[in-house]
Amino acid sequence: MYVAMNNFKVVEGKEGEFESTWKERESYLNEVPGFVHFALLKADAPGEYVSHSTWENREAFVNWVNSEAFTKGHRQGSLAGVLEGPPVIKTFEAIIEETPEGRTVAVS
Repeated sequence: MYVAMNNFKVVEGKEGEFESTWKERESYLNEVPGFVHFALLKADAPGEYVSHSTWENREAFVNWVNSEAFTKGHRQGSLAGVLEGPPVIKTFEAIIEETPEGRTVAVS
């Protein structure tokens, strides 16, 4: 499993506009092989959000970033004036996964 998270800091008072932009856009993620899950997360701290996407592996994520689906999804609407600065991306590769069905440890 591979996880990508974009951390956003939204200008005070612009939270509703930020959320509406995400709710109204088409993501095109369903067109990309290896996509597993997406969530837009709102922190307890004011103005902090994270877009969280899960992928089968790093290759699937890289393929998405280089895809037409990525381009189409990111050309919708503008967040200019809504964000305090550019989002900060962080990516992670799972070394342990646990579900109700059991636990898996990645082999290094």
